[in-house]
Amino acid sequence: MTSLSGDSDSSGPTAERQTLVCARCGTAAEAPQPLWSCSVENGGRRYFCENCARENLRAIESRLDSAWW
Repeated sequence: MTSLSGDSDSSGPTAERQTLVCARCGTAAEAPQPLWSCSVENGGRRYFCENCARENLRAIESRLDSAWW
């Protein structure tokens, strides 16, 4: 499993939480979200919530950019 950039193995009280926002529907959630999908498009990371990822699973597996969904 890979970590988000800037994450470390220590999750003590000083660790800052990252908020993820779905690039498709705008749903926000506190990271980490193991059922969310992360896509690198045009050099930037885009996160997709569980519902959007499930709805577009074939496009994700085909490695289509989210603009094609």
